[in-house]
Amino acid sequence: MNTLTLMTRLYLLLCLTTLTFCKSKKDNPSSPASAGPPPALSVEGMVAQNHSLNADIEVPGTILAFETTEIHTEVSGRLVKLNVREGGIVSQGALQAKLYDGDLQAEMRKLDVQLKIAEQTEQRQAELLKIQGISQQEYDLSLLQVQSLKADKDIVLEGIRKTEIRAPFSGKLGLKNVSPGAYITPNTIITTISQVNKLKVQFNVPERYGSQLANGLGITFTVDGSDKKYTANVLATEIHIDENTRSLAVRANVNQPDKLLIPGIFAKVRIVIGENAQALLVPNNVILPLGRKKQIYLYKGGKAMATDITTGVRDSTNIEVVSGLNLGDTVITSGILFLRPGIDVKIDSLRL
Repeated sequence: MNTLTLMTRLYLLLCLTTLTFCKSKKDNPSSPASAGPPPALSVEGMVAQNHSLNADIEVPGTILAFETTEIHTEVSGRLVKLNVREGGIVSQGALQAKLYDGDLQAEMRKLDVQLKIAEQTEQRQAELLKIQGISQQEYDLSLLQVQSLKADKDIVLEGIRKTEIRAPFSGKLGLKNVSPGAYITPNTIITTISQVNKLKVQFNVPERYGSQLANGLGITFTVDGSDKKYTANVLATEIHIDENTRSLAVRANVNQPDKLLIPGIFAKVRIVIGENAQALLVPNNVILPLGRKKQIYLYKGGKAMATDITTGVRDSTNIEVVSGLNLGDTVITSGILFLRPGIDVKIDSLRL
């Protein structure tokens, strides 16, 4: 009897303790269940408005000679004459090198003798044919011999021509790579020649500007070591976009040849595509690159909403938004790294 009464009292005490603990936890203001939503993140913003934008881009380029090539021989042989004047100006067709051709000259003299005899034979048989002294077939064979020897002479003359290396066009010679007496092959580079009285500048532009670079479009460029601005006009563009760089190769004719414009020198090319009076600009630092996409955060109804955009022309501080942003939208410009889609935000300062 006493044992049952003791157990009953212990059970009632346990129930009372449990009720007291639960009531204390419910009334505790620091309990997570009673905590309110986190405060809104304070940010700054700007209202998207139309701005006037000069669509100009600056890209690296290279000065090129209008024409340039390596001078090689067509046949192998010993070099017996070398007329290369390093750094000199030569005319098209000027003889630059000569290979040994003694064997070909001997072959030519032999053919000259044979042709002379064959022509005399053909003339005598022509006279005999007139008086029916020989058949037409006999005369045709002598005439064939003459024509065959003339063809052989043409082959030898072509071989002699290949021993003469001439300038393919008028231009300036580079440094010579061989000396007289050397045995050279078609793989041997004798020297180089460049047409430097006319120059080109080559550069690449992003693919989105490719359709706007019409032939004749004027550009400007500068080179290191000079503050002078040079002008050029677009000559042609490549027929396809480079898959690796997503850019289009362009060449332009330089209008003012100058001693500072050495082929191969680096150039800073500036291209003015046109003026856009309705451009929507945002600061460069609000753009979030996500792989091949770009995003910005907009303020909508107290929330931060991520939006995919397409960008255009960029300068030192701003970038043009081509799509994904509308006139009058509020762009969040601070706290970008702390933003998440749908997070509560409040605008502390707003600029137009």
